[in-house]
Amino acid sequence: MAQTASTMLPLGTPALDFNLPEPMTGKTVSIGDFQDTPALLVMVICNHCPFVKHIRQGLIQFARDYQAQGLAIVAISANDAANYPDDSPAKMAEEAKAFGYPFPYLHDESQAVAKAYRAACTPDFFLFDASRKLAYRGQFDGSRPGNKVPVTGSDLRAAADALLAGQPVPSAQQPSIGCNIKWKTGHEPDYSR
Repeated sequence: MAQTASTMLPLGTPALDFNLPEPMTGKTVSIGDFQDTPALLVMVICNHCPFVKHIRQGLIQFARDYQAQGLAIVAISANDAANYPDDSPAKMAEEAKAFGYPFPYLHDESQAVAKAYRAACTPDFFLFDASRKLAYRGQFDGSRPGNKVPVTGSDLRAAADALLAGQPVPSAQQPSIGCNIKWKTGHEPDYSR
């Protein structure tokens, strides 16, 4: 299982807008749909990644806990569905329904949104404050498939707790680790620039 670390987009980066389809409902979702919320979490995930599967139930519980406190949450899959059919829009809709995702699960077919966020792996997390400036990017917690560390969401929970309480989020943040995003051939981003 190859491991890729998140790029750690610079803190303070503004949230970039998107208009993406939600396969389960057929609706289009944008950042503007969450404008009256105190914080926004953008997650880059996918169906087939073992790292995402490993934290899936913890992620669903996190969403239920924090949406009740006003945190807006959206998930995006950007994998090349032609070469990874388990990540197709139809399979995304099945996944969201089967597991009762309490957040929109959007398809980034062009991969432009994932590139704009400098996403590198699944899962990759981007937590923005009320003014939509990046306050946290990094891991859900220290649990990985096979490392026997319990899935708690402790890192993301601590960041969300601080943000929702109006406190600064600690700048010492650990990168997320997961599968690399499955870029379309010839569309692989160069994040070294």
